[in-house]
Amino acid sequence: MNQPNQRGGGGGFRQQQQPSPLAIVTKKSQFDTNAYTKLAMAEVWRKDWKYALVPFAIGLLPAIIWHSWWWLALSFVLTLLFVLLRSAQVTGVTQMEQSKPLFERMSFEMDQKQLLLRVSKEKAMQLTWDMIGKVRRDDDAYLLYLKPGDPPADTAGWRLWIARTFDVPVFLHLPQRIFNSDNDRKLFEALLRRKNLLA
Repeated sequence: MNQPNQRGGGGGFRQQQQPSPLAIVTKKSQFDTNAYTKLAMAEVWRKDWKYALVPFAIGLLPAIIWHSWWWLALSFVLTLLFVLLRSAQVTGVTQMEQSKPLFERMSFEMDQKQLLLRVSKEKAMQLTWDMIGKVRRDDDAYLLYLKPGDPPADTAGWRLWIARTFDVPVFLHLPQRIFNSDNDRKLFEALLRRKNLLA
C-alpha cells in the first residue's frame, strides 16, 4: 500500500487487518488538524527560515545601483510572499485527500512487522516500519514521521532540488495517554529502539 503523504498515492484503508496476539493496542484518539499545523509549521520554519532571506536579498540587489526606499519595500513584499506560500503548503496537507485518514479517530496496533491504524473493526490502514523515517519523543506524545515520497522520475535540476528541499513533514501523533499501561508505553519505546527509530 502506498503511504499517505502529500506526494500522492495511498491514503485508503484496507479491510480486516488482524493484529498479532503480541501487538500493543492503544485507546482511540484523534489528531487535530490545528495541532498538526502548529507542530509542522514550527518544524518547517525552524529548518527553512534561512530561505526567507533569499527573496529579501533579491529585492535589495537593485538598491546597490539605484538608491531608493522602494527596494526595501520590495524586499519585504517578496519575503512576505515566500512566507505565505510556504505556510500555505504546510496547511494544505490537512486538506489533501491522501492525508485525511491521518486525522480520523483511530486506535493504533503495533507489532514487530507493522503499525496498524484502526478506525473500526472493518476499517484499518497498515504501515510497515520501513515507511517511518524517524520518531521524535515529546513530553506528552510520540511523533512518527513518514518518509517523504519520491518526486516523479522525470523531475530533474532545480525542480528536483525544490521538491526535496521544501518538503512538508507528515507524521502520526501518538499521545502517551492513549497507552493502556506504562508497560505498553515502555514496550513501544523498546520496539522503536529495535527498529533504530528512537535514540
